[in-house]
Amino acid sequence: MAAQPSFVSLDDFEKHAYARLDRNALDYYRSGAQDMITVRENQRAFDRIVVRPRVLRDVSTIDMQITVQGQPISSPICIAPTAMQRMAHPEGECATARASVRKDTCMILSSWSTTSIEDVAASTPNSHAPKWLQLYIYKDREATKRLIERAQDSGYTAIALTVDTPFLGRRLADIRNRFQLPPHLTMANFSDQGKAQVGKADAASAADNASGLAAYVASQIDPTLSWKHVQWVKSVARIPVLVKGILTAEDARLAVDAGVDGIIVSNHGGRQIDTAPATIDVLEEVCHAVAGRVEVYLDGGVRRGTDVFKALALGATAVFLGRPVLWALSYNGEDGVVEMLDMINEELRLTMALAGCVNISDISRNHVRMLAQPRL
Repeated sequence: MAAQPSFVSLDDFEKHAYARLDRNALDYYRSGAQDMITVRENQRAFDRIVVRPRVLRDVSTIDMQITVQGQPISSPICIAPTAMQRMAHPEGECATARASVRKDTCMILSSWSTTSIEDVAASTPNSHAPKWLQLYIYKDREATKRLIERAQDSGYTAIALTVDTPFLGRRLADIRNRFQLPPHLTMANFSDQGKAQVGKADAASAADNASGLAAYVASQIDPTLSWKHVQWVKSVARIPVLVKGILTAEDARLAVDAGVDGIIVSNHGGRQIDTAPATIDVLEEVCHAVAGRVEVYLDGGVRRGTDVFKALALGATAVFLGRPVLWALSYNGEDGVVEMLDMINEELRLTMALAGCVNISDISRNHVRMLAQPRL
């Protein structure tokens, strides 16, 4: 039996996935909009922030526990929603959910998962680790309402409403590949074949050689949405509702005015509008606009414990990892995701110790300094 490779950074999981995944899945997971400038900036922007360490602080014991939406978790490193995880590993979303429970952290399930809301919940019985459901608002409002109700009935404790996708961004790799789900997989949260399948029919009907997924979004997701629809989701849900996809102070204020319970600063992994700002570059702007009225989270570009530390210093309550989870899942399923989370949590623990912070509340704006930002 071949020995498992020895990984020392999250980049190692990515390199392994590049050699292992088929082109259809790999390009779907790694691709961004257009020239992928924002994809690269999401990571590079962290390099323009330096840590200001404090010394002689007695850092023999480090506590990384926090709460998200009132629920305790072991650390501020959580799992972002990523679609179609069974393309990466046969156990897909269930393996990721079990890993989140083992690490006692929050997981957001994509509504475009290849495992149903109920089956993911059943894979982790009697768990106290929070699960949230990521939601798109479909043109079919009853289908959208049923997703919310099913999540609530299955023990999910929040809805993360994606607000940056009236249409799908132009993802060149998916267009070239005419992306479609493998025939043995479906979007498992839908019984209606029009909503469950992303395949040849979608790609064939797409204008301008778009991918099957772009055609799917155009046919199913409602582009007329406005802030009143956020309030509609709030009226349906009995659990907290967050919005995912905020990048400006203006929209952050409108989100709070609409009554949301939290904001996820996100540019959809650089997959919607290219040259949108890196999420870490706008985090502080959003936090200032919110002024503590709701919790603010961040996803996009987090690859190191130092990245997590910087996001917390700039006001984030927690960060969410997307692609690193997929790379780890493709490597070794549930155990791969646990190994990846262990690695970045230990990096955060070490960063906190070397910066003189013994718990998360010790991390402050004074611990970081922004360098001059180059033009995109």
